[in-house]
Amino acid sequence: MDLARALGIDLENLVELEEQIKLLKNDISKSNSPDDRRILLSLERFFDNFSVKTNVASQGHELDFEDDAQIQPFKNFICPLTKEVMKEPVVLESSQTYERAAIQYWFERCIDDCRDPTCPVTGQVLKSLEQKPNIGLAGTIEEWVYRNIDIQISSAVLCLNEENPQADRVERVLDDIYKISEVHPSCRYRIRNEGVVGLIVKMLKNSSKSIGSHLRGKALLTLLSIAKDEESKLKMLEEGVIKFAIHGLIGSSERERENAVRLLLEFCRDEACCIKIACEKGALVLLLSMAGSLEYPSLSNLAEEVLKTMEKVEENVQHLANAGRFEPLLDRLYHGSHIVRIEMASLVGKMTLTNNSKEQIARRSAKILGDMLAKPDERTTSLQALYNLSTLDDNATILVDSGVLVALIKVLFKCEEVTQDSKELAALTIANIVSKPGHWELAIVNQKGMSMQSESIVSSLLSLLSFMSTKGQIAVLQILCGVASSPQASESVANNINSCNGIATILEFLDNTNIDIRVRALILTRILSQSLGQVMADELKASNHLLQLKDKLLEGQTSDVERCEAASIISNLPLTDEEVKTILGISIMQWAIIALKEMKHSSTGRTSRSNSSMVEGLLGLILHFLSCPDPIIMDTIRDHQLMTLLRQQLSSSVEPKAKQRAALGLKYLSESISALISSLDLEPKPSHSFFSSFLCTCSKVPKVPPTCPIHSTSCDEESQFCLLVGNCIKPLADLLSDDDTNVQVASLEALSTLMNDASCNMNRAVDELENLGVIDRVIRLFIEARPGVLQERVVWLVERILRIENHTQRLSMDQTLIRALVEAFRHGNTNTKRLAQDALTNLKQLSGVSGPKLKPC
Repeated sequence: MDLARALGIDLENLVELEEQIKLLKNDISKSNSPDDRRILLSLERFFDNFSVKTNVASQGHELDFEDDAQIQPFKNFICPLTKEVMKEPVVLESSQTYERAAIQYWFERCIDDCRDPTCPVTGQVLKSLEQKPNIGLAGTIEEWVYRNIDIQISSAVLCLNEENPQADRVERVLDDIYKISEVHPSCRYRIRNEGVVGLIVKMLKNSSKSIGSHLRGKALLTLLSIAKDEESKLKMLEEGVIKFAIHGLIGSSERERENAVRLLLEFCRDEACCIKIACEKGALVLLLSMAGSLEYPSLSNLAEEVLKTMEKVEENVQHLANAGRFEPLLDRLYHGSHIVRIEMASLVGKMTLTNNSKEQIARRSAKILGDMLAKPDERTTSLQALYNLSTLDDNATILVDSGVLVALIKVLFKCEEVTQDSKELAALTIANIVSKPGHWELAIVNQKGMSMQSESIVSSLLSLLSFMSTKGQIAVLQILCGVASSPQASESVANNINSCNGIATILEFLDNTNIDIRVRALILTRILSQSLGQVMADELKASNHLLQLKDKLLEGQTSDVERCEAASIISNLPLTDEEVKTILGISIMQWAIIALKEMKHSSTGRTSRSNSSMVEGLLGLILHFLSCPDPIIMDTIRDHQLMTLLRQQLSSSVEPKAKQRAALGLKYLSESISALISSLDLEPKPSHSFFSSFLCTCSKVPKVPPTCPIHSTSCDEESQFCLLVGNCIKPLADLLSDDDTNVQVASLEALSTLMNDASCNMNRAVDELENLGVIDRVIRLFIEARPGVLQERVVWLVERILRIENHTQRLSMDQTLIRALVEAFRHGNTNTKRLAQDALTNLKQLSGVSGPKLKPC
């Protein structure tokens, strides 16, 4: 100001003052004096401070009014230094008033420039730097500010009350209200009393889509500032602002989402509001999604802060867990009081959990839940939680490793004070654990070091069946099914059940009136029949249950599950030909064939596990009859075109056991024709016999069917016994590449029937196999086979092939085949070694030994 006065320039004429400073700068810049340069820098700083043009209407209070609505400030409100309305006016020795911060800065610059402090307006050198507050002026300015705030709030109310206000006006109003709230917090009550909060919420409710994400973000920011007033916060709750804040979490702009999270965080500081937010639909899910997102770290951190605030409230633990945030629940389960642990375990038991959630909770809580089983008042809730977690198969390993199985067995067997409900839950949980084999078999389940498949445990389970409730009996039967199904434990469990006279106990439940018990008993009987076939057959016949199983197949009111299990049980039993004829009867065979056809016709291409089991059972039933040389059975085979049906099963079946049984069925049919041919050569049959009628059918005039190259007789498709005419050779050959060894063995056995010694023309059989590409497949399978049943079966076929001279000559050059035969000769079992030796002899790889040789026809 001294400079402007010295130059004779009006202080308001900043442009001319700037020009004069530039001229002075040019003059001083030519000087090398440090003092001159310091003076120049000081002048430039002062000019920069004065030349900033501020909006007088804002008056340092950051207010922005429309020109026609504002009350203009008086001149003495303006600080000569800042050109803004003063916030803290002070009076100097020169009687001039300035903003305290501005005049302090002026004095500091004077001292830095080694000048005497002066009054900026008068230029008077000040003897004292004392700054006295101008209380009267400060009060007047404050009153002026509040009047303008009232005007601005009224203007905002008018704008927000309009039906369709312009977006730019709404934005300006929101900015003004936000500034008032931030700069003058004491005025928030004025905003609240004028109803601005309700109007902003109403705008969000009615015009949310039309105003766009930008304005929604500003509205949320304004509400966030006002919410720092407790009464305003209550007003917002009444207006339902939480719903709009939650909706803002999915806003299209990052600013809207951020303001929405900040608003929720502000509300979360109050416990009641925090609970209300947790109860709002979708709030926790959106917050969890945002907290787990790496795309916007700042938003993620804010959402995490909201969630951590909510975790502190007990009432929110369940809501958080339902949304997938289990840390608060698990922390309380581990570190909470006795009552809190019970509450948390109860929540785990009642919640509907995803598989990922079950695994996550099991890893953190299995140990503590197992420990809680030892305390009577914590046992029930712990059992409920463990049962819920055990419904995930993959949790079996976690529960076993945590020692839960030991505690459950103790509850089931040892605790006399345990209620029936608790025993049922314990049994159901154990049943879930043992339903998946592979880990529990090695676990110790009591202090005596016993395993689940031990005789003591199996005997105790069988004993429980006599006094458990219906639900408990189902659970115990389910446990027995699980342990008996394990490949590692099935044999020992079956033997232990047999030694405990458990089969008779189990069969009693086949007559139970409760269908669930009957089904579980049938499943267990079916599992045991696979390893205890003869024992099971004897028990079923002695107790008359075999006839009951037969009746279940034929009765119309039998459920599909019971019928399926009954068929599977009977198919697993070793029955004599006489028992097949007298106990089962031809009606069962006819029913099984018809049922198999119906299942094929009704199939839509997608086979369920129950349907696959039924197919396996039906094929097993049919196999019982195919090994019986009975004319009536032979007629049934022909009438129902059984070979065609079995051939179709080779390709349509998915389960290995069904394919294996279909292949074995073809084997039996093929063996039947060989036996009939042999018996015909020895003793001709009367004309009324089946084979006589079969030959007549194959050779009736006027057209005689061609002679079968393999059987040297007339075979046609209706005979249902010739693999060649029935087009079964190629489907059987396809099974040689199956992943299941049992299927491969069954296929080999069926193909081997074409090359039995009883066959009339082995040369032609091998030629037919060669034409169909079977020989190469057999050789390839033999080369890949390891010592065992498969190698023994396939080397038998290889040895037969190598009896044919022209094939021997071709294969003698195959060094891979020769090496495979040498390996089989060295490492195979006795029968395999003998067959490999014969094959090597035929290939002239062993000297001094002669093998059987057939010349080509």
